[in-house]
Amino acid sequence: MFYHIFFKKTKTNSNFADRNFNKYNMADSKELKGGEFLVKETLAKDIFIPEEFDEEQKMIAQTCNDFIDAEIVPILDRIDAQEPGLMRSLVQKSGELGLLGIAIPEEYMGFNQSYLTTMLANEAIGAAYSFSVAYMAHTGIGTLPILYYGNEEQKQRYIPDLATGARCAAYCLTEPGAGSDANAGTTKAVLSEDGKHYILNGQKMWITNGGFADVLTVFAKIDNDRVLSAFIVETAYEGVVINPEEKKMGIKGSSTTQIFFNDVKVPVENLLGQRGEGFRIAINILHIGRIKLGATVIGGCKRSVNHSVNYANERKQFGSLISNYGAIKHKLAEQVIRTFVTESSVYRATVDVEKQISKYQAEGMDYGRAIATANQDFQVECAMLKVLGSEALDYIVDEAVQIYGGMGFSAEAPVDRAYRDSRINRIFEGTNEINRLWAGDNEIKQGLKGFYKLKEAMEEVKKEINNLKEVKIQDDYFADKLETIKRLKKAAILIITGASDKFEKQISSQQEIIMNIADMLIGIYSAESAILRVQKMESLQIKSTDLYRDMIDLYTYDTAHSIAKFAHDALYSFADEKDAEKYHNAIHLFTKVKSVNVLDARRRIADKLIDENKYCF
Repeated sequence: MFYHIFFKKTKTNSNFADRNFNKYNMADSKELKGGEFLVKETLAKDIFIPEEFDEEQKMIAQTCNDFIDAEIVPILDRIDAQEPGLMRSLVQKSGELGLLGIAIPEEYMGFNQSYLTTMLANEAIGAAYSFSVAYMAHTGIGTLPILYYGNEEQKQRYIPDLATGARCAAYCLTEPGAGSDANAGTTKAVLSEDGKHYILNGQKMWITNGGFADVLTVFAKIDNDRVLSAFIVETAYEGVVINPEEKKMGIKGSSTTQIFFNDVKVPVENLLGQRGEGFRIAINILHIGRIKLGATVIGGCKRSVNHSVNYANERKQFGSLISNYGAIKHKLAEQVIRTFVTESSVYRATVDVEKQISKYQAEGMDYGRAIATANQDFQVECAMLKVLGSEALDYIVDEAVQIYGGMGFSAEAPVDRAYRDSRINRIFEGTNEINRLWAGDNEIKQGLKGFYKLKEAMEEVKKEINNLKEVKIQDDYFADKLETIKRLKKAAILIITGASDKFEKQISSQQEIIMNIADMLIGIYSAESAILRVQKMESLQIKSTDLYRDMIDLYTYDTAHSIAKFAHDALYSFADEKDAEKYHNAIHLFTKVKSVNVLDARRRIADKLIDENKYCF
């Protein structure tokens, strides 16, 4: 089987990033701190949009797509049956083609591509069902802890083999009694009497690639430490016991096992990072995993949209193709909108992170730590995009099953697998509940600490609600859209203000309110991202944008109404009767949005999809 491999090597990742920023007039764009989007205006010229990917990046994505079509799709049933050795061989084959080393520096047998290019490759691989899980676990949480936190000797020993697929990797964090609360793990490491080994004892569960991995990143507490440390453990070490494969609802082809460590002797030189740094490593790798998952699900979204429209254009009921019916067009249009908005949001955030990576490298930070630190800076966005993307895909595959009707419930139809495989994404990389709490709580904490001007924005909103002015719809299309976003931001800031005044330092414990705030933030960021994307498309005269205007009309309209609901739910949970009325009036004005003929707008989007018979946006 022949694949066109087009990995043009560049000297450093920062050079690649600089080349993109200059090409897309972004070199002088304003830097945005993580979480700062809530209080700072972003201009369309300062964001990256998917229409700006260059030919090299598109070719890399096409190589991934070709591999999936040739090697994965024809044998999906064999993969789901977990044919012995099959998934391992597929991972290794992808490594031989260079797909495992896209983001790895040349000195470790990689292709040294940028963070942005890696995310595009992840999107492409995301359409590969169970294989995408094995691939992402290997290239992400399996490889990155060593690449980003390992010393030079560790990198030289392990990364080349991981980049080529000669060895496979897994990540061992979760324990039976420590899921979301990762630091509650009880796996322990004790230094041997001769000081040459750590003796490792404990149990890990839900380990992706556990059945065939050669190299593990294992988190454990040394002696009586309160925090985790990280270790590189080879499965060939005596005392590593791998349980049989778990039986799962979905992603059946991926390997998922428990792993036991019984007096495993781990060489002291395999301590990863510093003693007690494990929790930081784990969290930072999860930040990266969250935004990567946001990119990965885009591939699944687009494939499921294609399945949906293909079937709608074939299936007849009551003498007509079902794609002619308004109820089906509504579903198809919504699938397109949620895919487009997720894509807009993910790549906007990706380049913000990449700018931060380049900044840290310019200041002398090594490549791996620069990436980890930059993702930590944008932890709010990473968490939001994980929620946004996983829930977009869940909606899309659910509606795909509905469009297929009875056939959708049959294992013979392609949407059966997509539906089952999607569900894990709301649990992977921290549950969506944890990610909502993380995003909402950290947005407030960072703002109140002065990382961005949240306190100043809170004071402004306090003043404004005492002198509310009627909202006027503006004649300029994008000015009106962005003015709507500004008001929605005020609604979120208002709720943060009221809840902070009420609960003060105890606000973090009010989980329902924090989740309301997180949902407001997700809606604001995603709507703003889509609007800015379409505005930039028009400024660059890339293509006709009438249908894209329909998308942002609909999404902004729906988002404004959703934010009004989230704001009121939070408001009535903390405000007394006097404040509730004042806040209610403010929310009513802040969430005002221009009316939309939702029927006609959705039908126009759906008709384009139906005519092309594939996702074409």
